[in-house]
Amino acid sequence: MDLETAFAEISRGAEEILLQDELKEKLKSGKKLRIKAGFDPTAPDLHLGHTVLINKMKTFQDLGHEVIFLIGDFTGMIGDPTGKNVTRKPLTREDVLANAETYKEQVFKILDPAKTTVAFNSEWMEKLGTAGMIKLAARQTVARMLERDDFKKRYANGQAIAIHEFLYPLVQGWDSVALEADVELGGTDQRFNLLMGRELQKDEGQKPQTVLMMPLLEGTDGVQKMSKSLGNYIGITDAPNDMFGKVMSISDDLMWRYYELLSAKTLDDIAALKEEVMGGRNPRDIKIEFAKEMIARFHSEADAEAAHQDFIKRFQKNALPDEIPEVTVTIEGESTFITNLLKEAGLVASTSEAMRMIKQGAVKLNGEDKITDTKLEVAKGSCEIYQVGKRKFAKVTVN
Repeated sequence: MDLETAFAEISRGAEEILLQDELKEKLKSGKKLRIKAGFDPTAPDLHLGHTVLINKMKTFQDLGHEVIFLIGDFTGMIGDPTGKNVTRKPLTREDVLANAETYKEQVFKILDPAKTTVAFNSEWMEKLGTAGMIKLAARQTVARMLERDDFKKRYANGQAIAIHEFLYPLVQGWDSVALEADVELGGTDQRFNLLMGRELQKDEGQKPQTVLMMPLLEGTDGVQKMSKSLGNYIGITDAPNDMFGKVMSISDDLMWRYYELLSAKTLDDIAALKEEVMGGRNPRDIKIEFAKEMIARFHSEADAEAAHQDFIKRFQKNALPDEIPEVTVTIEGESTFITNLLKEAGLVASTSEAMRMIKQGAVKLNGEDKITDTKLEVAKGSCEIYQVGKRKFAKVTVN
């Protein structure tokens, strides 16, 4: 692949590259570059937001460069303060190691294990020791650390900043020194940490790494970044049907962003799909293609096709799923309000959510009739199938 084509593939979807000319020179040199991306194992599973960086690692890997999947088992015990308005609770060593094992399993659904180096930053950080950590901390001032936007805001608002949080960017930067990274990948929220690596490499006489920042992928709500804590994520270990349903719930506009950052299709292929939509093709069909691509990647082609057929059966033909959980709700008296019933059945989180879903026409009885009365009373002894939204079903018996 020629330089310009390679650079176009590398820069696809990137928010910023520091510095572009540096990266082009490194690519032009013909040297096998060391590409680093770090992931703190703070949760047991990865979601599609994480794979934005992993896909970019795959691009470098396909171009013949050395990819280092860095598991922050040491930094994970500090807790990344990026974007947080409170000090994060550090994980135990046991939690970190358990999560790290699942990361290793999941990342190879995208990366070639034979061409990937998996590293743990505890390897060099534990060797650095207390004296080394003090020397590392002496490299920066408190004033410099307070230039970070999240630290600055917390300081201005009188919110606590724990001393160990200042160590996080220094440790992440030292990872780049230890690995002699040529390029580091990270999200746009990691800018301060990524640039710290350049500074420390210069101090150590190394050629500073190029920084490639990828945007933070919005979750299924289309507003906030994908996050398990926000409930707007698509997990790469989600069941095929759940993954399909979540993808189909995203907006048509957001779909194109998912394509650009996550799909293996070329930019020319994506442009052709956009032309088809402009020509009258239903965006839903394009979304189905994307959903099947993701399921095939993380499960199998057969699972992707089965999820598609289930979607057609369940939603396009208004059919009920084959397997519906059965729930028994015990009440006092002879009847209960529908809002209470939906909450007790676990179909909504609260009665207020139940009222909202009913008013939106999102609650159905036995797959057909919409429930419109928020004060509807359900009698003891009834046994009906309730549906809330597109994916929540329960056969509810009232005792």
